[in-house]
Amino acid sequence: MADDKHQAGVESSAISILKRAVELDNSRRFEESMTCYQEGVGLLMQVLKSVSDQSKRQKYRQKIEEYLKRAEELKIFVKVEKEASKQHSQIQVEANSKGHSYETLFGQYLNKYVSVVEVDDPYIRAHHQVQNFLRLCELIVRKKCPVKSIILNTGRDEDMTSQQQQHQKLLGIGKSLQGLGIRLDINYSDTLHDREIRLDTGWVIKIGRGLDIYKNCEKFAIGFCDMELRPCHETTVDIFHRKAVKSSPS
Repeated sequence: MADDKHQAGVESSAISILKRAVELDNSRRFEESMTCYQEGVGLLMQVLKSVSDQSKRQKYRQKIEEYLKRAEELKIFVKVEKEASKQHSQIQVEANSKGHSYETLFGQYLNKYVSVVEVDDPYIRAHHQVQNFLRLCELIVRKKCPVKSIILNTGRDEDMTSQQQQHQKLLGIGKSLQGLGIRLDINYSDTLHDREIRLDTGWVIKIGRGLDIYKNCEKFAIGFCDMELRPCHETTVDIFHRKAVKSSPS
């Protein structure tokens, strides 16, 4: 009787800790979540030892494997991010050079842990600039990131007709993204100057020219569709982790 009571208490603690692990996981507090997964699994393994019913044992084993797998994924991710966050990558894009699609420049950072992408670019206004933003959105979708929200902070022209055309095009992108379960929030600012992409994993992609790095191209010329083949303007791309900035000496 006392043993049964003890085991029930252990199981209750395991459930509580694993529930907390999932909450932390969903809140992107991965290091804390990993610790809770490991602690909760340890308690579940204690419970498993005292269970004789085979169907129940199988159920416990499946849960243990599931939580251990997630804990291992988080362990690897946290380790990789800690190492990567110490690095600062800088890419010099030379005038007329090719091979600089968004995917080549920063596609590797659009991984399965990214859920929010925020873009600061005051010049998502003209038709080709809106197309550049669309290409970024397409890359996010193609990389199969679990992104639920894209936030665009941009500027507007003084001309009312241009403003309306810009807004309608961006709304069109938003409607298309909505069909894929992604929300697009558009914010207009008259004082925005910075050009950068921020990921909720902590990575910042700072592009000197913003998304507008490609030169004009004839519609039936090589490079019109494939941005790897499109000549670029000269610019610099800096990629760094916010933790690295906070921990750097002042």
